[in-house]
Amino acid sequence: MWVHPEEVLQAGALWITERANPYFILQKRKGHGDGRGGLAGLLVGTLDVVLDSSARVAPYRILYQTPDSLIYWIIAHGCSRKEITEHWEWLEQNLLQTLSIFENENDITTFVKGKVQGIIAEYNKNQDVKEDDDTDKFKEAICTYRKLFGMPEEEKLVNYYSCSYWKGRVPRQGWLYLSINHICFYSYLLGKEAKLVIRWADITQLEKSTTLLLPDAVKVSTRVSEHVFSVFLNINETFKLMEQLANIAMRQLLDNKGFEQDRSLPKLKRKTPKKVSALKRDLDARAKSERYRALFRLPKDEKLDGHTGCTLWTPFNKMHILGQMFVSTNYICFTSKEETLCSLIIPLREVTIVEKADSSNFLPSPVSISTKNRMTFLFANLKDRDFLVQRISDFLQQTTSKIYFEREITGSVNSSDDEQGSLLSSSPQRSSLGSEGSSEGERQFNLNDNSVPTATQALMTMYRRRSPEEFNPKLAKEFLKEQAWKNHFTEYGQGVCMYRTEKTKDLVLKGIPENMRGELWLLFSGAINEMATHPGYYEDLVEKSMGKYNLATEEIERDLHRSLPEHPAFQNEMGIAALRRVLTAYAFRNPNIGYCQAMNIVTSVLLLYAKEEEAFWLLVALCERMLPDYYNTRVVGALVDQGVFEELAREYVPELYDCMQDLGVISTISLSWFLTLFLSVMPFESAVVVVDCFFYEGIKVIFQLALSVLHANIHQLLGAKDDGEAMTVLGRYLDSVTNKDSTLPPIPHLHSLLTDNGDPHPEVDIFKLVRSSYEKFGSIRADVIEQMRFKQRLRVIQTIEDTTKRNVVRTIVTETAFSIDELEELYVLFKAEHLTSCYWGGTGGSNPTERHDPSLPYLEQYRIDLEQFRGLFSLLFPWAPVNGAHADPLALRFFRLLDHNGDSLINFREFISGLSVLCHGDLTEKLKLLYKMHVIPGKCSQFIELCKTLYNMFSEDAQEQELYHATATVTSLLLEMGEVGKLFCHSKDQEEQDQDDPEEAKTSGPARDGGTKPAVVFQQRGQGEGEKESQARPCGPAKRDGRGEQLSAMEDIKLEDSSPKDTGTSSSMLISDDETKDDTSMSSYSVLSGGSHELDDKLHCEDINDDTVLVRNGIDKDWAITFEQFLASVLTEQALVLYFEKPVEVAARITNAKNVRQVGCSLLSASDYDISLSVSR
Repeated sequence: MWVHPEEVLQAGALWITERANPYFILQKRKGHGDGRGGLAGLLVGTLDVVLDSSARVAPYRILYQTPDSLIYWIIAHGCSRKEITEHWEWLEQNLLQTLSIFENENDITTFVKGKVQGIIAEYNKNQDVKEDDDTDKFKEAICTYRKLFGMPEEEKLVNYYSCSYWKGRVPRQGWLYLSINHICFYSYLLGKEAKLVIRWADITQLEKSTTLLLPDAVKVSTRVSEHVFSVFLNINETFKLMEQLANIAMRQLLDNKGFEQDRSLPKLKRKTPKKVSALKRDLDARAKSERYRALFRLPKDEKLDGHTGCTLWTPFNKMHILGQMFVSTNYICFTSKEETLCSLIIPLREVTIVEKADSSNFLPSPVSISTKNRMTFLFANLKDRDFLVQRISDFLQQTTSKIYFEREITGSVNSSDDEQGSLLSSSPQRSSLGSEGSSEGERQFNLNDNSVPTATQALMTMYRRRSPEEFNPKLAKEFLKEQAWKNHFTEYGQGVCMYRTEKTKDLVLKGIPENMRGELWLLFSGAINEMATHPGYYEDLVEKSMGKYNLATEEIERDLHRSLPEHPAFQNEMGIAALRRVLTAYAFRNPNIGYCQAMNIVTSVLLLYAKEEEAFWLLVALCERMLPDYYNTRVVGALVDQGVFEELAREYVPELYDCMQDLGVISTISLSWFLTLFLSVMPFESAVVVVDCFFYEGIKVIFQLALSVLHANIHQLLGAKDDGEAMTVLGRYLDSVTNKDSTLPPIPHLHSLLTDNGDPHPEVDIFKLVRSSYEKFGSIRADVIEQMRFKQRLRVIQTIEDTTKRNVVRTIVTETAFSIDELEELYVLFKAEHLTSCYWGGTGGSNPTERHDPSLPYLEQYRIDLEQFRGLFSLLFPWAPVNGAHADPLALRFFRLLDHNGDSLINFREFISGLSVLCHGDLTEKLKLLYKMHVIPGKCSQFIELCKTLYNMFSEDAQEQELYHATATVTSLLLEMGEVGKLFCHSKDQEEQDQDDPEEAKTSGPARDGGTKPAVVFQQRGQGEGEKESQARPCGPAKRDGRGEQLSAMEDIKLEDSSPKDTGTSSSMLISDDETKDDTSMSSYSVLSGGSHELDDKLHCEDINDDTVLVRNGIDKDWAITFEQFLASVLTEQALVLYFEKPVEVAARITNAKNVRQVGCSLLSASDYDISLSVSR
């Protein structure tokens, strides 16, 4: 590739000149290519690897130099001799003569540099290369990476790092390449080359470790091996990137979402040095956006644009708080340097004015932001204030345009200004969609011709019972809570733009008032933002989903009456209908999750305190952001957090951990506690306090509370004899958790009915329990939890993959003769083929993401199409011809035979059923499979293709000549049998034919000459013509070059079955074998098709591979052979019998398939590739 000219002071050091002329020199790097250049070459090759020259210096380059100058300029380099030779020839043809015209050397240099830069600019223009794309040096690293590991262009390199790889006790200094789908290592030390390639999807553990001998090491574990890398210049950056790439791979295994590069990244400033690739910048931006969204509970599609240090004026304490401002497409956020001091979220949809205030020594570079509810926020000490204000203004303009556009769209559906005001308002006082108690004011829409309104108020308000006088003290306390929150709103602001401080947290821990619970849940969870930006979305989903039935809706109907059945709101159709609508709408919004048990319990509680649409958006926030992957078909998120909980228990209650592990209690309790947020194991009025804290603080509250429950029962648990006793202890404790401040009438708790009849546990106040959890375990940080989640996610997903493999093998092991180990190896290869198509795509036109559905039964989760099957066919199937051109048609026929449901995809069971016959079937089973591949029931009998398949199968076999000879004999026998069948069919046909068709087909018997093998001569029935006799004759002298004759490259002739009444044109074939040739070579044969007109006009002669083949485009429809005839004919030839009865070395084929599947080919190996060492010759 051409490069921008750079000065080179020493042209001869470490380089060998191969070509030269007065102005240009073509050089090759020492230590590259054949021979490696002796000792000097070994040293240079070693230095290139150790000092990063393998990425920075291509093995070939072209230098420019004027005759009288000592300074050289590098103008091109290349990874291959072909590439650099093309550049060299272009220079000689286009520049060399032109340069001789110039007299001044400076003019020559200026001209050459300008010409090269012009070529580069033209190339970038034609290839649409962006200004901030990868640097030339990184492109060279990509070139080296692909060359070293055989990667295709679709495999994107992210970054590479210098490190040491430990093979045994010997460190090998080299380079670690991290790409989207693989982790690769390369080292070349004094002639010894080491390569390692591991798929991210195969990694089971990734961790940093520090020992005395290996400081700052990274250990990468797979199912079969461990690899240790150390001596990183920046281990934290490397490890974070490795974590991120492993997460992407796990996500792909979990829900089949592949990686797509973000092309909308903000451009680098011109002064910014380009130190990383565009892909690395993309991944860094993703990681920052993820942390940003998690910190402020923002929608999952929000992207961070940038952040900067600043101060925020807080009117409630009259202080300037130091912190960070974050700006994204739709939000401005702030968090204080001291974590719990203050945080702020300002949606741009609420902003009215952004302006620069006057600077002063006390308040430098201030910016004022005003909102619709007349709140003003003052930020100061902003760097690059002008750029920041312009950026915010640009985003604000986009947001305003979007709001107006949405209003125009929704205006035709609903012209109510009050509703739009409530959606866009920041006030927590939500306006009702209709007048209270009147259904006429409610927004209605048509559902399957039935007018069904959504619930426009929380179910709790409709079913709240009047409390008797003895509850008055509780009502007074509830009133005080409401006043405290109202005072807080007055001081700290209302709605989404409220200042969130330590005082806000204290109020939450004391309990949210009943009539404010739904509003504050919306606010703290961030669901209010998604609801505000998607007006009408829920109602549209309800309309689309009502009346539709699938597996999710069936499960929903089954669980509707199990959702808080003890609560009066769900003892009638109104509450049940609202729950049905919310769950069904979400199942249609997110079919990957659909519906999972426990969602009904959580959603029913949300409906008690929030309007129906609000409950829907709370469920969205819960399932997609706050409890990720909890409610998919395999509850992966809950299993991940179960592992996190075990780690936390080991750290915080070590004396109890071993006992709980022995009893197996942690795995039992954590799923029920986490999936329902304690709602299913704790009295309702107490559990909603846990939900209050959860929506404010996130998952750490659940971990803290679970640890507190264990800690409170530590002595009883240590004395438990089995898991049943331990569960009883915990169940009684949770049943006793009470909320003395609740104004609700007591609601029976179903879980308490399952406990024993022993003495009740002393009451435990929920608020004291929550406080205790913060005091004892409040040090648990959200970022630590995320780190633990990553570690556990690798373990859980790989365990699920292993379980899937075992279940698949267990299901089909009785159906096949393969051993369990062989089936597991074949499953890994089958799955790897699917993953490779996801990585790099395929040419078959099918979407790889549509071929993997984790919700399907185990056997159908991974399916492959024809393109993937061809790759496995050529490696594993004994009948696969060596010649690829011959293998593809046979693979197509095999694939169609295995594809029972005709969806152009085959699952693992179908794949194994075909392979098992070829590897373990008897002679009859194999021949029947071969026959079925060429005979499509009710359609056609492709006899010629069957012959071609037989000839192609024997290519390069040790008994090739004998097999060809036997095939010719069998073919002749089959033709004779087919002709006899035709005569029989004609004799029956004659009785039913019309009187105006007096002609009958006449067939002459097979002529046998003393010196030739049997030849079949057919008579074809013409239309209104006399009978014409056709007999076999060669088109030319057949020649053999030491190998058997093949029937190849014949046309695809389809033989259609016909009823006895068919009178269509028939045809004749003849195969003759000349035995006058040498016994060691098989005789040639011919296939003849005669016509009703001149024979020479109807025949065409093809001479392919020295075989003479005569083909006509039709074959007699009455001509056919049965499987029994085919079997009997094959049994007459011992060579064919021995070939089909020959045992197949299955283990050797599997091992070979794993070995030859080098990276960059159509299939990856089963797991990571071992270090391969090769000594240069």
